[in-house]
Amino acid sequence: MFFRLLSIFLALGFAVLPIDINGQAQDTGSRIKDPNVTNSNSSRKEVTYKKARALQTSTAKKIVKVVEALERVDENGKEDPDFETVKEILNELLEKKDSLRSYDRSVMWNYWGYVYFSEERFSDAMQAYRNLLAEPESTIPLRVASLYTLAQLNFVNEDYEEGVKVLLQWMDEVEVITAQGWSLLGQAYFQLGSDKKSESEKLDYYEKALESMLNAVQTAELEEYKPKENWYVLMAACYSELSSRIGKEESLYKQLDIYEILVNLYPKKMYFIQLGGIYGQLNRELDYMITLNAAYQKDLLDKESEYLALTQLLLLNNNPYWAAKVLEAGRIKKVPVLDEKTKEEKILPVVKDNEKNLKLLADAWRMAQEIELAIPIMEKAARLAKDGQTFIILGSLYLSEDKLEEAVDAIEQGLKKGKVKNPSQARLTLGQAHFELQNFEQAKKEFRIAARDDDKKIKKTANSWIKYTENEEIRVKNIALRRDYIQNQG
Repeated sequence: MFFRLLSIFLALGFAVLPIDINGQAQDTGSRIKDPNVTNSNSSRKEVTYKKARALQTSTAKKIVKVVEALERVDENGKEDPDFETVKEILNELLEKKDSLRSYDRSVMWNYWGYVYFSEERFSDAMQAYRNLLAEPESTIPLRVASLYTLAQLNFVNEDYEEGVKVLLQWMDEVEVITAQGWSLLGQAYFQLGSDKKSESEKLDYYEKALESMLNAVQTAELEEYKPKENWYVLMAACYSELSSRIGKEESLYKQLDIYEILVNLYPKKMYFIQLGGIYGQLNRELDYMITLNAAYQKDLLDKESEYLALTQLLLLNNNPYWAAKVLEAGRIKKVPVLDEKTKEEKILPVVKDNEKNLKLLADAWRMAQEIELAIPIMEKAARLAKDGQTFIILGSLYLSEDKLEEAVDAIEQGLKKGKVKNPSQARLTLGQAHFELQNFEQAKKEFRIAARDDDKKIKKTANSWIKYTENEEIRVKNIALRRDYIQNQG
C-alpha cells in the first residue's frame, strides 16, 4: 500500500500554491478552531483566516524573484528551475523571519516546503508546512493546500494515523471536499485496517475506508468525471474483507456490482476473471461462462486453466462446438514462458497437447457430432496415454464411423495395455466390431467373455448379442448357400 500511495502522490504532482503578491487583505474570512492555539482554560480558540492578504513590499520583490527562478526554462523550452537562486533568496528571508509579518513567513514556508520536497527531504518539507500552519496570518488557500500536502507526506512516510488526522483537518477547513481527497482518506483507512491485529479494529477501519471510497465515487460523478480504477478496486477489497461482518453472500453481491462496473469502464483481464469467479461462487454458471467468453473474445485469456474453465462451462451449457473451438484456439495461441531450469524464455502454446486436454477436445468434437475431427485428436491422446482406456474410446469412435478394422485394432490395443475402466463393456464393443466384419466366431468369443461379468445389465446384453450373432451367422450362411446354388444352376 505504501508504494501505491507514493505513486498516487507523485502522480498528483506537487506545485507551489500561486501567491497573489498584490492581493489586499479582506475583511471577511473563516473562523476556524486552531488546534495549535489555546486560551488559559486550555480550550480551542477560534482564529479567523482570510482568503487573501498582501505581502510586505520587500518580501513581495523577493518572492517575484523566487517565482521567476522556479519558472526558468532551458533553450529547448523545457522546465529548468533554478533552485540555487531560490534557496539563496529564501535563506535571506529565513535569516530575518522574526521581523517578517506572519503572512510573509507563511509564504516563505510554502516555498521552502516545495524546495525540500524537490530535494526529497520529506521530513524538512513536513516541518516547513507545519511552520506555515502555525502562522496565525496564513491564508485559507495556503492552509488547505499545506494540510493536503502534509497529509500526503505523512502517508509517504507510512505514518497513516497522523496522515489521517491531518487529512481530516483539511476536510474541516476546505470549502469543497474533492473526490481525490475522499479516495486518499479511504486508502489510508484501508492501510490502517491492514496493520491492526484486532479483528474488530480491522473491520472498523475497512468500514471507514469503504464509506470514504463511496464518497469519492459519488463526488467524482457530481464533478462529472470518471471515478478512478483503483477506487473501485479498493471498494471491492473492502467488501471482501468485510464478509465476516456483512455476510459472505452480501459481500459477493457487492463485489459483483463493482466488478461489473470495472469490466465496462476498465476492461482488463483481471476484472473479467474476478467477475467470473464471483459468478462461480454464486452458482451462476451461465453468467460465469458469458463473462469468460467475453474475455476470450477480447483475446484476454492467456492461461491454460482459463481456456479449460471456459471449455468446461461451454460443455455444461450444451455448447460443445464452441467448447472445441475455444480449446483449439488455446492450442494455437502462443505465449512466452520462462524455463525454470535454463531461465530461458520460450514461446509455447497456452493449452498443452497432453492426454487430458486432447481427450477433452476430442469429446467436445464428438458431442458436436464432428466425429471426423474428434478421431485424429483421440488418436494423438491414445499415443500419449499410460493406460488402455483412451484406445477403447478411440475404438468406439472408429466403430461409429464404420471404420471397423481400425476399431478392432484400437480396442485390442487398449485391452492389451490394461487399466481399462470397464473391460466387459470394451469386450462388447469389440464383439460388435467383429460382428459387423462378419467375424462371427470371434464376435461370440468376445460376447462370452463379457457375459461373465457380474453386472446383470452387461450379462444380459452380452447373451442377447450371442443369440443375435448365432442367428445372423445362420442367416449369412443360408444366403451364401442360396447364392452358390443359383450360380451352380446357371
